[in-house]
Amino acid sequence: MTAQSSKTVLSLDSEAVFSLKDGINFKKSPDDGKCYIIYKENGELKACKNQCKHQGGLFIKDIEDLDGRTVQCTKHYWKLNVSTMQYVNPPDSFTQDELGKLSYEGGLQLVEVIVWDPWLADPQDPQELQEGEVTVTYLTHACMELQLGGKKMIFDPWLTGPAFARGWWLLHEPPADSMERLCMADLIYISHMHSDHLSYPTLKSLSATRPDVPIYVGDTSRPEPLSKGSSLMPFSCHLRQIDEHLRFMILKDEVHPELDTCIIVEYKGHMILNTVDCTRPNYGRLPHNVDLMMSDFAGGASGFPMTFSGGKYTESWKADFIKNERKKLMNYKAQLVKSLQPKIYCPFAGYFVEAHPSDRYIKETNTKNKAEELNALIKKSAPGITTWTPKPGAVLDLALALMSPSRKAITDPPSGTNIYKDSWDFDLYVDELNRAITAEIFKHKSWIQFYYIWAGFKNYNLVVRVIETDEDFIPIDNGYNYLVDFMDLSFPTQRPTREHPYEEIKNRIGVMRHVVKNGLLWDDLYIGFQNRLSREPDVYHHRFWNHFQTELPVAGPDWDLFLQQVSSYQRSAEPQGIQTESVSASTLS
Repeated sequence: MTAQSSKTVLSLDSEAVFSLKDGINFKKSPDDGKCYIIYKENGELKACKNQCKHQGGLFIKDIEDLDGRTVQCTKHYWKLNVSTMQYVNPPDSFTQDELGKLSYEGGLQLVEVIVWDPWLADPQDPQELQEGEVTVTYLTHACMELQLGGKKMIFDPWLTGPAFARGWWLLHEPPADSMERLCMADLIYISHMHSDHLSYPTLKSLSATRPDVPIYVGDTSRPEPLSKGSSLMPFSCHLRQIDEHLRFMILKDEVHPELDTCIIVEYKGHMILNTVDCTRPNYGRLPHNVDLMMSDFAGGASGFPMTFSGGKYTESWKADFIKNERKKLMNYKAQLVKSLQPKIYCPFAGYFVEAHPSDRYIKETNTKNKAEELNALIKKSAPGITTWTPKPGAVLDLALALMSPSRKAITDPPSGTNIYKDSWDFDLYVDELNRAITAEIFKHKSWIQFYYIWAGFKNYNLVVRVIETDEDFIPIDNGYNYLVDFMDLSFPTQRPTREHPYEEIKNRIGVMRHVVKNGLLWDDLYIGFQNRLSREPDVYHHRFWNHFQTELPVAGPDWDLFLQQVSSYQRSAEPQGIQTESVSASTLS
């Protein structure tokens, strides 16, 4: 069990308590400047940190709230009902952690429970490293090779093929021997199931040579079976010992505990922290002064807002939103790095490109942060931190980096090395996706009901229209165009007369059918920019998207059973307008 302690974060004397008004009260600690919210109703008090769970933004009064119970985040406009401690935008999403309260002589103390930092359970004093003993080699995107004494560890190997169906492609050309390096790894860490980290084309190549390589993943609510040697790592208070000097620990993300993880690797008392894609890694508690920290930085890993239309979603609004979001992310990462004070910082896990010609619009509008700009911002606010903008094949020697005075610790790839990819095997992977178009199951309209019953999402007031389209998101004459009412999981021909939120989702037919046929998560569609969306009202339905992006059944639909259940009468009676034999991959070229 993880050890806990508590500390008083804010003290109010009796006069300050008496002056609390009914409703929302914003308070700041005179000791450290941290902010808190106290909600008063009928003499009862609730309190929490003034910090949004999403990306740590500050709450202010919500001017649209007439009841005086809701606050709004200044970063992404999330809303929290302080009377219930439930987030109301996005709805049905998160709960804010309450602070404890202690009364004394009419005064009040707000108390926070502190979870003991697990990496301190068995601290090791740093030992002197020899040149070449610990090296970190950047391969591409989020893939790093760590030489740790006699062991070789690799993070998140995405070395070939696309991610998110066909939406993401590698920006950097991996070194020519990257696959050989992967096959020689002693252990592999995969942070989460997104396909730019859990790359099946890469792992398929690996399994042909090393089917038993040890792969470690966090024991999230949706762990992925990877290899004969794969292990689920519990989120415990102990570092896992690999050999005399090497140990590591996997920690979860607060915002997406069902999905994201981060890792601390320790060798001879020297720590490497990799927060990967975590929004708020380990609930905001991370080790300070590590030797090397790496994290994502780029943004752009979502279909929002580029794939949205209608209402406010004009091109100018999208451009302004993206510009502001990237700036917020840049400042957040710089502040996080400054607060943790690592000796070396490396931005990574953001080197992807929307390279397929059909996604030119996304490529042009989905601007991303540049690693050089983030590193410059960090150097300006924390000049004592060494920053590293990696190139494929570049090597960081930790011993040299930690010397005083330090020697040249980073070896860049040889002059003339191809840094950026200039070709991709588009047809190989897109044709594989499009083979799902002519699958037998899609000749029978009843696949729709079978699929959504398998998906298991219902009892939620939302109506969704799903439309199959070509490459340019133009509906296909012979494609499916159907409604799903998730209130009772029905499939009406018209929208219901009751008041209901509505979303229209246009999906590229090849990707949608591939996702349906294989029971895959909808990240391939949404994060992979393979759909276009509109909604009324303009509200993010967290429960719906969270289910289809993270909570679908692990075992895919039993399509063999489905085909057995389709009677000869059903086959012959289905209207010809929805038959799909004439829809083929060639239709989309």
